[in-house]
Amino acid sequence: MYGRSREKEESIYNLIPKTPEKPPKAERHVSKFHSTVKGESKHTKKENKTMGPSKVTVNEPDQFLKKRSKHPTFPDKKEFKYPDNDQRRPPVPKHTEKPAMGIKSDKNFISTNAVDNIMSVPKKPAANYVDTRTGTVNALEPSGLTPKYLNKKEYGKTPTYLIKRNEEAKQAQADYDEYVEESLKRGAMKCLNESERQNIISGLKANWEEIHHQYQGLSVVTDTAPKKNRKERMEAEMDQLEKDIDLLEKHPKIYIANTGMAY
Repeated sequence: MYGRSREKEESIYNLIPKTPEKPPKAERHVSKFHSTVKGESKHTKKENKTMGPSKVTVNEPDQFLKKRSKHPTFPDKKEFKYPDNDQRRPPVPKHTEKPAMGIKSDKNFISTNAVDNIMSVPKKPAANYVDTRTGTVNALEPSGLTPKYLNKKEYGKTPTYLIKRNEEAKQAQADYDEYVEESLKRGAMKCLNESERQNIISGLKANWEEIHHQYQGLSVVTDTAPKKNRKERMEAEMDQLEKDIDLLEKHPKIYIANTGMAY
């Protein structure tokens, strides 16, 4: 209480501004790896790497950079020689040289060439064709317009597979004829004569006409099941009669077996 009362007392010293006292700072933390990191950072650095040394040795006045002093030096030129120089042919003679000629001939090449050209056969012109209005010329042989098949060895001859097929057909017909002949001898079948065949064809045609007449008399509208069934039955009968008539007219010989009709 006593100290506080004295501060509140009026005094001339209280008019002097006082600087506030700063509290003392706490001790800074220093890592235990500080020395290790500092050493590693200096390990990767080199002195004078960026700007160079602070003092550079100066050359003498007579050691200045001269022209072509930094060009590479090559060995002295030597005469080139091929590895097989002994086996190479001699060089072509120059126009100023007159090489020694070999065997001379008295042949008159002018007259010989003239006689050869006169006696030679004229060359046959190439076969071409033009297929555009501008005159584009193309070879005729690879175009497919020439009948090359005429020059083949097999042209005009029956192919082998057709000969084999015809022989097989003849053999099958011979076997069938032999079977029919044996059946006729045994009485297992008989052959219809022409009058019997025509009578059968006429009877089939008469049946077709009768069914066709009935078919035309059917009602136009088939709205019931009996009408539809009758129409379909009559159409099937007429189709079967047409097939039988066509079969009898196509084959002049008809064989009848005991179990039915065989053709």
